[in-house]
Amino acid sequence: MSVNQAAVSTAESVRSKSARTTTSGYAAMRPKAPLVPFSFERREPREHDVVIDIQYCGICHSDIHQAREEWGEATFPMVPGHEIVGTVKAVGSKVKRFKVGDRAGVGCFVDSCRACPECQRGQEQYCSVLTSWTYNGREQDQLTPTYGGYSERIVVDENYVLRMPENLPADGSAPLLCAGITLYSPLKHWGAGPGKKVAIVGLGGLGHMGVKLAHALGAEVTVLSQSNRKAQDAKRLGADHFYATSDPETFAKLERHFDLIVNTVSADINWNDYLKLLKVDGAMIVVGIPEKENAVAAASIVMGRRTLAGSAIGGIEETQEMLDFCGQHNIVSDIEVIPIQKVNEAYERVLKSDVRYRFVIDMASLKQR
Repeated sequence: MSVNQAAVSTAESVRSKSARTTTSGYAAMRPKAPLVPFSFERREPREHDVVIDIQYCGICHSDIHQAREEWGEATFPMVPGHEIVGTVKAVGSKVKRFKVGDRAGVGCFVDSCRACPECQRGQEQYCSVLTSWTYNGREQDQLTPTYGGYSERIVVDENYVLRMPENLPADGSAPLLCAGITLYSPLKHWGAGPGKKVAIVGLGGLGHMGVKLAHALGAEVTVLSQSNRKAQDAKRLGADHFYATSDPETFAKLERHFDLIVNTVSADINWNDYLKLLKVDGAMIVVGIPEKENAVAAASIVMGRRTLAGSAIGGIEETQEMLDFCGQHNIVSDIEVIPIQKVNEAYERVLKSDVRYRFVIDMASLKQR
């Protein structure tokens, strides 16, 4: 960021602090505490800002990790939520891409430096200066905390607002803004498509989106899950094959079988077992973060010229591409809609894998007492 840009940003921050609107939401007041009603302030719209009345917000497993401070030091009170869909209520004087009444979405971040090589390539999620996460983050002044979508409205620069497909239900579209792009990005980057054999490891909130997207991209899709419990669901979602990894014969049958494996689980599994399932020049992409470090044998990669890589969400342009793709193929998440008053119960159910496959909060319930 240049000196002039920094000066403008600082001036806008000072102005915004003098003109703010009280907003209602739910917050974790301290680590591991239940979420409770919470009032806080949003800035009044600047000239490039969009004000969104939030209709739905998905619950991501990362919301739980951060509210419980399991990913390092966090900022409290914390208003989680980065799968946000709503209606544009107001726009700043220089906004060009949105108008009042449009359906709009906000994903995992609300700003970035815009000047680093990563931002210039449209990879704002990897910004080397400061990605302003939608919650548990800081605005570009590095001082103002960000609050997420478990709330009645949000104010975001138009360059970080997504246009939601009008033909898709708003509630089922919400998880696309994290779960959807988390799977779409590696599938596209590593060439999932016709003639490619793709395995999705895990059939949860992330995995079920991976199946739908890989199928729509034209790949031959296999689900690898611990048991056969979700075999019928996998086929319904678009999988061509299903294998239980608890069956010792699975890994022998599928050795050197896949072009691409996307590992969506955060459980501690042996990555070496899965790397052996790749063809020569195949790639395994990790999008789920396990609690423990995973030891990888060099031979698992060297003997087959295989790739082990990671991927995190996607930039704004790629996320919009994903949303448009989902609109064209009628892809949404399988969801259970809940009122905000049941958010703590939903957190416990997520930890027990007791949802198929994503919770979405109806934010109209904020008005209920």
